[in-house]
Amino acid sequence: MAEQMLMKNALAEPALQRIAKGLVAVYPQFDALGFTELAQAGLEQLELKQRVQHIIAALQQTLPQDFGQTAKLLSNLPKYWDGGDPKDSLRGFAIWPVTDYVAVAGIEHPLLALPVLAKLSPLFSAEFAIRPFLELHPEQTWAQLHRWLAHQDEHLRRLVSEGCRPRLPWGAQLKSLIRDPSPIIPLLEQLKNDPSLYVRRSVANNLNDISKDHPERVLDLCQAWQKNHDPQLDWVIKHATRSLVKQGHPLSFPLLGYTAKPKLQLQEFALLNARFKLGDVLTFALAISAEKSQQKFVLDYALHFMKANGKTAAKVFKLKNLCLNRGETFAMEKNHSFKAISTRKYYPGKHYVALHINGRELARLSFIVES
Repeated sequence: MAEQMLMKNALAEPALQRIAKGLVAVYPQFDALGFTELAQAGLEQLELKQRVQHIIAALQQTLPQDFGQTAKLLSNLPKYWDGGDPKDSLRGFAIWPVTDYVAVAGIEHPLLALPVLAKLSPLFSAEFAIRPFLELHPEQTWAQLHRWLAHQDEHLRRLVSEGCRPRLPWGAQLKSLIRDPSPIIPLLEQLKNDPSLYVRRSVANNLNDISKDHPERVLDLCQAWQKNHDPQLDWVIKHATRSLVKQGHPLSFPLLGYTAKPKLQLQEFALLNARFKLGDVLTFALAISAEKSQQKFVLDYALHFMKANGKTAAKVFKLKNLCLNRGETFAMEKNHSFKAISTRKYYPGKHYVALHINGRELARLSFIVES
């Protein structure tokens, strides 16, 4: 919750002053006072994305209505932009409403708007702003993405991949690409060996999105890429298949070098507290030994949480990536807090904890959480 509050507050009065300062520099007639008054009105009660939309509305009322004129102004903004305090990790958020404003005011003018996004993207990625153009003006937008593939600026090369992620967090889902990701693949093919880790991470995240709807397609693509024996590409493959590994997709483990059917013996799996109260900690112990040498596997645990409707829902958590030889044993104790957090509410009742080997359940125990 504290982190969410911090992010929200990145779009507060200081950010509005930086926006106004930059716009006055490129457009001396800009009504900085009117803009800040409009943007500040009711801002404090809004959450992060609501603040973005609220500030966009203030920009719509104070910038020229002719988008051709506004596009020229905003294209010059990076030269005068106040980057904020270098110690502030969220200083880039201030330009976010300006970037997304382009997708509102310029949505009917893609040939004017897309170059503006190219200018603004190094200040704060335009991955959210470009998505409406992909949906409403696909031909022009895909053509622009292909042109950016060879751009010298890593921010624009990353925008190519990040902007067309089918399930981009915080962004509107691209339904057509969820159904058929074919237009994305040629872009990722060209970016997979990008010299920038910033870009390669986006390639992996895009593939991870695609894997949620087309797992076999992603696995086939990664198998083809793996033939290059490139350590950087191996990292992309590992990061791209992380959801498949977590879900226990059987073909993902051999792809990453894990033993397809590891020969293991569960020596111990026990709860140190099979009944405890909300807010306390679950503790379990485990010991696993190998029956053959070079048994490489992923060890995870799943908690089957009791929900408000009386049913359980599982969530998988990472434990260890291991390689054991015959006779070797791995043992550990693990704590899991049931203290309430902003992203999860716990309910009293019967829960389960299960061990997973390469995504498959090995054993399960039940425990009671009391109110």
